[in-house]
Amino acid sequence: MGGFLWGAATASYQIEGAAAEDGREPSIWDVFCQVPGAIANGDDGNLAVDHYHRWPEDVALMSALGLDAYRFSVSWSRVLTADGTPNPAGIAFYDRLVDGLLAHGLEPWLTLYHWDLPAHLLGGWTARATAERFAEYALVVHDRLGDRVRRWTTLNEPWCSAMLGYGAGVHAPGHTDPTEALTAAHHLLLGHGLAARALREADASASIGITLNYTPLYPANPDDPADVDLVRRADGTAHRLFTDPVFGRGYPADVIEDAGPHWPAGAVRDPDPATIAVPLDFLGVNYYSTQMVRAGTTPGPSPHVTAPGLVEVSRGFERTDMGWEVHPAGFLELLRRIGRTWAGPAGVPLYITENGAAYPDAPTADGHVEDADRIAYLDAHLTAVAAARASGVDIRGYFVWSLLDNFEWALGYDKRFGIVAVDEELRRIPKASARWYASQIASGRMRGEGT
Repeated sequence: MGGFLWGAATASYQIEGAAAEDGREPSIWDVFCQVPGAIANGDDGNLAVDHYHRWPEDVALMSALGLDAYRFSVSWSRVLTADGTPNPAGIAFYDRLVDGLLAHGLEPWLTLYHWDLPAHLLGGWTARATAERFAEYALVVHDRLGDRVRRWTTLNEPWCSAMLGYGAGVHAPGHTDPTEALTAAHHLLLGHGLAARALREADASASIGITLNYTPLYPANPDDPADVDLVRRADGTAHRLFTDPVFGRGYPADVIEDAGPHWPAGAVRDPDPATIAVPLDFLGVNYYSTQMVRAGTTPGPSPHVTAPGLVEVSRGFERTDMGWEVHPAGFLELLRRIGRTWAGPAGVPLYITENGAAYPDAPTADGHVEDADRIAYLDAHLTAVAAARASGVDIRGYFVWSLLDNFEWALGYDKRFGIVAVDEELRRIPKASARWYASQIASGRMRGEGT
């Protein structure tokens, strides 16, 4: 399987700040943050952790930790104006960042879309034109950075963009329409295919992938047909709706049937499945937790548009500050499933592009952050990765989420995922988990495992 890549991940809107500098235009998250009650504490990403100005410090920090790679996303609103022309000042920021990474021996892993869609795109992801504009945007970024960036991720977690943004209304743009959610899902996948095809035509040697998020589900009562069917339905829209098409299997027939009148049949055109199935060079896997669920009634809009009655059942596991149960065994099962069902048959390697945990850390009197709970979480999940590799799953790297405490979307700054704390003065304070992570890299963990 070759060497193992160690990295850390972030996203543009969560860390950059500089929301109105150097020609950057509003994204849907800038707009959503102005909606009363949408974001905890009325927070926004206007300043975030000011990575836009402090990136040299952050890059030096990553280098000191011994990372091999940095996974970051580009702000579409920063590099393209509303009329579709490139914004030189915005692109220059990523130019400097990429050069800085390479100067420190860090490989840039670029994600084109991590949720911050330009606000001027009418209809957002419910409009087919957005998928077409996305491919154009991809080529603009590649034209400037493609001589140095070799790893290109089209989308991060399209399930979140579609289902949380258009189905549950808890993410931008805040809509609650199942048909819109499924339409957005299709156009996101179409945008992935169009961009991947355009990038490959422009640069045959580029490595192109997509990052999907997985939250495996288990029936509360395996003998209850209602619980078992609920898991099938939820797995359909959460996982198979996205993974099947990118691996050339088309949309699952049971998902289309479950969606009923909400399925956007008119949006799915004959050439689309082949476009979405452009061959991948890698699959990014994001994992945090699993859920045990039962059939029931949950009031309000649901991100599970074909399983709206889903109710979580506690298994008594430890929970992170997000309320997510800690279940590394579920991670191992998931990795084996992905390897067995999708990636393995296609010969596509996996990279863990996000894994981590939020805990309510606070500095001690001497300014240190002793986050033993995060270290335990990371250690257990890295052990699961090693076990999956040992069983033959082709996993080639791991990116911890996240490098820095940052703007956690609708939860504002209350939830801290970083291995590096950021205080009120925006000082970077490596936590105990950062030192531990560096020690794992230095120790050669994963070396030889799974080969």
